[in-house]
Parts: sequence; structure tokens; C-alpha cells
Amino acid sequence: MPSGVRARARAERERLAAEAAAERTARAAAAARRRARLDKLGVRFDKLGVRSLSPSTRGRGRQTGALAVRRRNQTRLLIALLVVANVVVWLIDPSWAARALALVASVLVAPVLYTVLFRKA
Repeated sequence: MPSGVRARARAERERLAAEAAAERTARAAAAARRRARLDKLGVRFDKLGVRSLSPSTRGRGRQTGALAVRRRNQTRLLIALLVVANVVVWLIDPSWAARALALVASVLVAPVLYTVLFRKA
């Protein structure tokens, strides 16, 4: 085997390794820029680089406007109605099948009831 073939193969491997290293460096630089941009916006990451979703590091609470308050109140009212309906079924019918059916039905009917009760005119 001629020595020039091995030298060319080694040079090709070194060229590929250098290209891979340059690509890794470019990706790391892009990630650092992205992280710096998100850090400016207040987005936090944990040790593994995953976005933190905990309320303490999110930096924003729930919405406080009049529309948000109205929607929260409507949702609370709907949940209260569904809980009352399930309690009535629980007290009236002793069978577990009826209780389970009422629970599943209330979960499935909740979006429809919300739309019917609180639809914009």
C-alpha cells in the first residue's frame, strides 16, 4: 500500500473532523445568542437547558383585566354547577355506574354548556 494513500485518508479524516468542530462551534454560538436574547426577555432555564415552567421563574402571573376576571367567574360558576349536579346524582342514585356516567358526562358536556351559557350575543 503506497504511503500517499494513508496520508490522504488521514488528511480527509482531519478535514472532516475540523468541519464537524466548526459546525459545533457555530451551533454553540447560535445557542448562546438565543439564550442571551431569551435571558433579556426574562425566560429562565434550568441546569439541563430546559425552559423553566415554574411560576416563580416565569415572571408573570395570571391576567388581571376585566375580561379575564369575567371569564374566571364564568368558569367557576360552570364548575360549581357541574359539581352540584354530580353531588345530586351521588345522593340520589346509589349505583356506581350512574355516578361514573354522570362524572364522564359532566366532563364531556362542560365545553358545550360553557358555550351555551356564556356565548357572546
